Amino acid sequence: MRQGHTNLRINDKVEVIAGKDKGRVGKVLRIQKENNRIIVERINLIKKHQKATEATQSGQIIEKEAGIHISNVMLVCPECAETVKIGKKLLEDGTKVRMCKKCKATIETAKK
Repeated sequence: MRQGHTNLRINDKVEVIAGKDKGRVGKVLRIQKENNRIIVERINLIKKHQKATEATQSGQIIEKEAGIHISNVMLVCPECAETVKIGKKLLEDGTKVRMCKKCKATIETAKK
């Protein structure tokens, strides 16, 4: 996979296919194209120790999502509800859309 290339979009539903969170499903929050990683909601959680910044504020341990490599996730098709490969299709009006290779449905990115 070349650097910075992905067929995934923010708010896509993905399933982890490799690693400690294998089988879990989450929503894509962020895409880091420079190192081919994505941040998925409630997947690959790490604990970050934060130092006290002021005398009144105490230190704390924060749980946050860490990046997971794009090759370790697959898109979940909204129509057939299975993990699928993504294809491209050219519509009659000239727009290029993503499509599910199993059920041939077009994949629209969910709006916030």
